[in-house]
Amino acid sequence: MQFITASISTTMVLILLGLVVFFVLGAHNLSVYVRENINFSVIISDDMKEGDILKLQKKFDAESFVKETLYISKKQALQEQTEAMGTDPEEFLGYNPFPASIEIKLHSQYANADSIAKIEKFIKRNNNIQDILYQQELVDMVNDNIRTISLVLLALAFILALISFALINNTIRLTIYSKRFIIHTMKLVGANWSFIRKPFLVRNIWSGLLAGIIADIILICGAYWLLRYEADLSEIITPEVMIIVCLSVIGFGLLISFVCAYLSINKFLKMRASELHYI
Repeated sequence: MQFITASISTTMVLILLGLVVFFVLGAHNLSVYVRENINFSVIISDDMKEGDILKLQKKFDAESFVKETLYISKKQALQEQTEAMGTDPEEFLGYNPFPASIEIKLHSQYANADSIAKIEKFIKRNNNIQDILYQQELVDMVNDNIRTISLVLLALAFILALISFALINNTIRLTIYSKRFIIHTMKLVGANWSFIRKPFLVRNIWSGLLAGIIADIILICGAYWLLRYEADLSEIITPEVMIIVCLSVIGFGLLISFVCAYLSINKFLKMRASELHYI
């Protein structure tokens, strides 16, 4: 019963630790997803032929900072604006007022004000580029918010890790506490410390492994439910994230169980017989 109780208690704490790792990794993926969906428009001069525009698009695709590009022709731009406004500007203007453009999405590491300013200078070297449009305020806001959220999550992860260690440590200490007289008896009959430690360490390592596996199953089921509820979360809850979470949970379970058991056993091994009755 002590083994089962300790395993259940450890499982609950490991679920908490797993959620912390999950949210930290999920926040990173979310920041990448948001940054890579911030795009800017390269407005092309009307004098540039469509074949040359497509060559320019291929040139952009070859750049390291570009994730993907999308060419929007004058005709397509007119069609989109007509659908948005509910009227065709070409009918009363007599010409298509919308220029062709190339929509560029950047890799996440380049989606910041400094990098975009350098990219803007690089693109404007082409004389056929009329202008580059992007929302500077949105870029700054996204990066500031991501930075703040990351710091908060790291602080929360550190605090919860300490709490989790304390909870597992107390659970293991209570389990070993009930065996303190057996430990003392083994000392009296001449057993060395390593011989006394071994069964307690093995028992708690198995308990930590079992707790980690159960916690992983619960976390995987939770992630599966989230993906069934909202399929778009697949960009955030990736297989890589779940593998890291599962390995982290099992690793934490084994490490914390071993360390806490080792420290607790040593505490009772160092005690004299008279001290065992006063704790």
